[in-house]
Amino acid sequence: MAITIQSFSGSDATPFFGDLARLRTTVFRAFPYLYEGNPVYEQTYLSTYAKSEGSVFVLAIDGDQVVGVATGTPMAGETEEVKRPFFEAGLNTQEFFYFGESVLLSEYRGQGIGVQFFEGREQQARKLGLRYATFCAVERPADHPRRPADYVPFDAFWAKRGYTHHPELRTTFTWRDLDESVESPKPLSFWIRDLKA
Repeated sequence: MAITIQSFSGSDATPFFGDLARLRTTVFRAFPYLYEGNPVYEQTYLSTYAKSEGSVFVLAIDGDQVVGVATGTPMAGETEEVKRPFFEAGLNTQEFFYFGESVLLSEYRGQGIGVQFFEGREQQARKLGLRYATFCAVERPADHPRRPADYVPFDAFWAKRGYTHHPELRTTFTWRDLDESVESPKPLSFWIRDLKA
């Protein structure tokens, strides 16, 4: 059966929250995030996107199963952790659309779904009249003990989509790694695309 890609705005995605929480906790367990998920937290996290005016959920659906999701929202409604690096750099957060995550079950990768996830969110950004699309990615050391031998970073894919790495724009998010007993801050840096370039 063919994979269908559907976009939902705000609270329209509420019926899928259970699927989205499952995908986040499943996919983010892998390197480089190594995230020890919490379903209750996931529901709370996703509800903030549902309440955000202008947010979008782009879903990949196989039959009756949600196999991937990408989210985005105007940066103006995001958390301080997301906005602070832009404030400090003198950038106007009102011009940015922020991509929350893009998660897809491994067996569905390599079929162009990731590209459609980017296109769906960029389309929403343009619809809202925002000039830039941005997201942040976790940074792990090259010698990290959990780094798979065959791991390939997404940098080339992101660059091909027109995104430029801005390592000077940095933030930290806090979560518990698989091998941690407590949460700890993780460094992330941003990638940006000028949608009008």
